[in-house]
Amino acid sequence: MRTALIGAALLVVGGVALITGILPLDEAAALVDRVWPVLLFVLAMTVVTELAAEAGLFDWLAQHATTWARGRSWLLWLIVVALATVCTIFLSLDTAAVLLTPVVIVMARHVGLSPLPFVFTTVWLANTASMLLPVSNLTNLLAESKLEQIVGHPVGPAEFAALTWAPALVAILVPVVIIALLHRRRLFTRYDPERPERIADPTLLVASAVAVVILIPGLLSGLPVWIPACVAAGTLVIAFGVSRPAVLRIGLIPWPLLLLVSGLFLVLEAAHALGLGDALATVAGTGDDPLSLLQLAGIGAGGANIANNLPAYLALEPSVDSPARMVALLIGVNVGPLITPWASLATLLWHDRLRAMDVEIRWSRYALLGLLVAPLAVVAATGALALQ
Repeated sequence: MRTALIGAALLVVGGVALITGILPLDEAAALVDRVWPVLLFVLAMTVVTELAAEAGLFDWLAQHATTWARGRSWLLWLIVVALATVCTIFLSLDTAAVLLTPVVIVMARHVGLSPLPFVFTTVWLANTASMLLPVSNLTNLLAESKLEQIVGHPVGPAEFAALTWAPALVAILVPVVIIALLHRRRLFTRYDPERPERIADPTLLVASAVAVVILIPGLLSGLPVWIPACVAAGTLVIAFGVSRPAVLRIGLIPWPLLLLVSGLFLVLEAAHALGLGDALATVAGTGDDPLSLLQLAGIGAGGANIANNLPAYLALEPSVDSPARMVALLIGVNVGPLITPWASLATLLWHDRLRAMDVEIRWSRYALLGLLVAPLAVVAATGALALQ
């Protein structure tokens, strides 16, 4: 509800900017043309992941993970690392935060382990693993269209990954190493694996698994990402319409998120019309040398933790004039938001799931750990970019 109210308020502010002429109509029309595919992708992917969760796909993975690890806690944790990384890269950071968090809590409790290393793995990797592909993060989808303007030709997933793979790899490794060190006593224990429970509807489980498996190459095909996402969503809607129509409710559509993102887009575009981009350009610096890239990444990380990663990206995007500077900005706004709870929507969604499942992590503890991880990850990832 709070997200929806904030989004509605931002839309009202943006509407006032349109009516008063602060935001010209032609610039607003160009904004709509740029963002509607992004919003449609978010909507379709939310439907896909919610229906896959309803079918038990993620529960099935969690239950079998405890068997695959053969009673070794450290191996179970590495499986969670792999799941969180793959889920974030191919299905987006919000999906990883929303769907994997309850799964890993249930999984840990089921075999008598502390959920803390698993939930920190989920939230940190949901942010830091979101560098590799356009679909991994909403900021990446926006960056993809900006990169096309910079290089003068369409940028597909392969070219995007060629720019981001080195910092993306480092950004994943840093939190993994830190979690392994902080929770080494909890992770180097054993548990008694139990036989996985039977899934209630195997047909829907198979349909969801097939839809997700087919979706991934579709997202990497070079097609506009909203097309395979909508095809997968439509397929699952039909499958559930036949087997479990009661699941198909209006709540599957992420209205609060869509309102918030739309409002942010509109307000930031109005702010740019008033000169925000020019003001930030002086702070963000210029150049592709390592110090300049680190300066931009640091400002992006600071802006994300002060406001949120999406407005931080939108505010700093006009300061980007090269592929290297774009990746540096993405390092800041994707890898850096690990300190404040509002730095990314994924973190807020993660904490809501923790509260719903009676897992208590104080924000003060989260912030202190984030102050350790975020600077190390941002600096290391930017260093990898400079050496690439």
